Amino acid sequence: MPNPEPPRYVVQIIKREQKVLERLPRDLLQRIRRAINSLADHPRPAGSKKLAGVENYHRLRVGDWRITYAIFDDTLIVLVVEVALHGDAYLHL
Repeated sequence: MPNPEPPRYVVQIIKREQKVLERLPRDLLQRIRRAINSLADHPRPAGSKKLAGVENYHRLRVGDWRITYAIFDDTLIVLVVEVALHGDAYLHL
């Protein structure tokens, strides 16, 4: 019997971070969007790290940028809460 497909998550980006993405150069935006979109199939990809002290929060590196997101397994939602340069990451948590 074949293994069923793993569930696909819905990826949502908070409005403040949508505005951050709109200001990025096109090539960087494409790399970050690709990483964000891949979270729908693999919310805990290789290289992602669970953030200590904050339940359900993880971070993913894309070059010098960090994508911080929360995973809600019960509702199959990945919520992107921050997209920031490494030195500015985790300021809004």
